[in-house]
Amino acid sequence: MNNLPFDIRPALLVPALALLMLPLIGSGSTWLTLTVAGLAMGMIIFIIASGLTLVFGLMDVLNFGHGVFIAVGAFVAATVLGMMGDWTSSGELWRNLVAVLPAMLAAMAVAGALGLVFERLIVRPVYGQHLKQILITMGGMIIGEELIKVVWGPSQLPLPLPEGMRGALLLGDASVERYRLIAVAVGLVVFAALAWVLGRTKVGLLIRAGVQDREMVEALGYRIRRLFVGVFMVGSALAGLGGVMWGLYQQAVTPQMGAQVNVLIFIVIIIGGLGSTGGALIGAMLVGLVANYAGFLAPKVALFSNIALMVAILMWRPQGVYPVTNR
Repeated sequence: MNNLPFDIRPALLVPALALLMLPLIGSGSTWLTLTVAGLAMGMIIFIIASGLTLVFGLMDVLNFGHGVFIAVGAFVAATVLGMMGDWTSSGELWRNLVAVLPAMLAAMAVAGALGLVFERLIVRPVYGQHLKQILITMGGMIIGEELIKVVWGPSQLPLPLPEGMRGALLLGDASVERYRLIAVAVGLVVFAALAWVLGRTKVGLLIRAGVQDREMVEALGYRIRRLFVGVFMVGSALAGLGGVMWGLYQQAVTPQMGAQVNVLIFIVIIIGGLGSTGGALIGAMLVGLVANYAGFLAPKVALFSNIALMVAILMWRPQGVYPVTNR
């Protein structure tokens, strides 16, 4: 029985996994490269999963159409960056950021607006009906992918890294890609922002109170439905931001990219505890590390490594590492 107010054991899984892999990999420089790559991949997955975590944790909505916001965000960013070639081709990082930041904001704005339409037309009629939510949101994602093909075409579009974000830094004998460090930094900023809004602001307090007792919050004069619609839009916008990060990570975007990432997203939120932002962060970092370590040590089993990770975590904690108390 753990008497501490905060159970630190799940958070220790990430450094424990990294240290466990060090003797198996052998080379310290290779281990450092793989670890940073895994953390970067995990942070990008967290950014995407955080939106779905918000929507499920605060609204109890199983949105299997989350992938369409990922793809839309990536395609919007590809369009914006394609018009800013002079800035992305520069070797100066600040000029690259001047191009990438507007692309991210545009992707978040379009994905958030699409989320508003998605919530009103598709999700709102099936609140409280999980099976129908799964079926209708999957249908919404299929329709969304086809609309993406109408606007941008069915082919893969390149999304190359800006010149200043390419290359790697040398840490001793280890080579660490610059973009992976940027991805880690962006992921930490997103986590800190979510933790602050949900835990330290009036809006976060109202949202959490509305989850616990919606009638009481409405009796105080607050329109909780509008707050929840705002949560859905923020979750969609985060998916759009994650789509930009993932597209730059892969250096290409496709209409099906959201559906392909969906599997990893659901593994992360299941490991995290179905609605826990902190749990999703731990789950995403574990997924990223396991994928990179397994890809190096045993490429043939890399595809199943995250499924095995999820099974192992659920055998230890069937409700995830940090289950939401009201589930």
